Amino acid sequence: MRLAPFIAGRYLFAKKSHNVINIISAISAIGMAIGTAALIIILSVYNGFDTLVRSMMSNVEPDLMITPATGKVFVPDGDAYDWIYDQPSVKNMCGVLQEQVFISYDGQQGIAKAKGVDWIYEDESPLRDHIIEGEFKLHRGDVPLASVGSGLAYSMGINPRFLSPIEIYFPARTRKLSMSNPLSSIEAIKVWPGSTFSISNDIDAELMLIPIEEMRELLEYKDEVSAVEIRLTEDADKDELKRLQKEISSRLGPEFRVKDRFQQNESLYKMMKYEKAAIFMILIFVIIIIAFNIFGSLSMLIIEKRPDIATLRSLGAQESLIKRIFILEGWFISLAGLVAGLIVGTGFALLQQHFGFIKMPGHFVVQAYPVILSWSDILLTAAGVASIGYIIALLPVASFYKKR
Repeated sequence: MRLAPFIAGRYLFAKKSHNVINIISAISAIGMAIGTAALIIILSVYNGFDTLVRSMMSNVEPDLMITPATGKVFVPDGDAYDWIYDQPSVKNMCGVLQEQVFISYDGQQGIAKAKGVDWIYEDESPLRDHIIEGEFKLHRGDVPLASVGSGLAYSMGINPRFLSPIEIYFPARTRKLSMSNPLSSIEAIKVWPGSTFSISNDIDAELMLIPIEEMRELLEYKDEVSAVEIRLTEDADKDELKRLQKEISSRLGPEFRVKDRFQQNESLYKMMKYEKAAIFMILIFVIIIIAFNIFGSLSMLIIEKRPDIATLRSLGAQESLIKRIFILEGWFISLAGLVAGLIVGTGFALLQQHFGFIKMPGHFVVQAYPVILSWSDILLTAAGVASIGYIIALLPVASFYKKR
């Protein structure tokens, strides 16, 4: 029998002469349980939103994107692009031309991000799964159509069922500004609203898709694109993506940048990562404050058990054994709260993940709060809370022996 854990366990559940010790110990364990459960639940919610954002971005951002290292546009030709097209893991490759433009619709004016896309994008884009009104088509015979973000459509009053065109304006590249006739220095095209989509508030508020030939006419380009978007097959893994990225970069040279989905939205993903880390540290700090209740209850217990300590010494117990008894009792309080918190937090996260009983307020892309339970988060939380409990349990024992 291990003597120190046995005696610590007896002390933990034995009736104290001062009931306040039991109350403080119970409050400490409950506080540790609540803090642990909160950590598991909040980290799981962050995992869910992270996965949701990545999923939404995959409908707009490609797996790989080729952009020029300098300048805004380029002509995608050469053997490198033929090599990309021949790769079995490449599902499709399409050129896009994107620019901030001024738009007008039925007397309403605003700024939009116009993205010109080719027929490959039109046929195979996952964006069609997010159409909320109309049909995802950018051509109706010879009539150019636009697919407009729901936020932009709402602010401008754009409706695919109406016959009014969307007028798009951009300063002419090849003509100088004329003070006598400013309109002669502006290129303009017309497209008709064909559909509206909903992905996320930021994207929906500014993005509209139009045929790339219309965009080239507006910007006065012939074959240029601002980027080449590459989408991979569903069975392509991360290793294949990294291999392609490295090989394409090597073939194109330093004049081009080849970015994966993370690099295309680096600031967004970094912000989400830092927010999760910040929340974890804040809750750990709260748990540390709660754990100091253990310091108080254990200090009172040591004072109460002085006769027992004297008895153990007279029986030949070493000081290291006596220290371990009280350290373990304090740690057992933390571990009790940790186990209870893990059970509650994990159970709650699993129920929400599978049944979604807590709904999102208002209108959102998902009905219930997205939750994904990660075993790495559980292990990190368990290790952090257990370490805090052990360190806090050391303090009153060290303080008691220092005063002797």
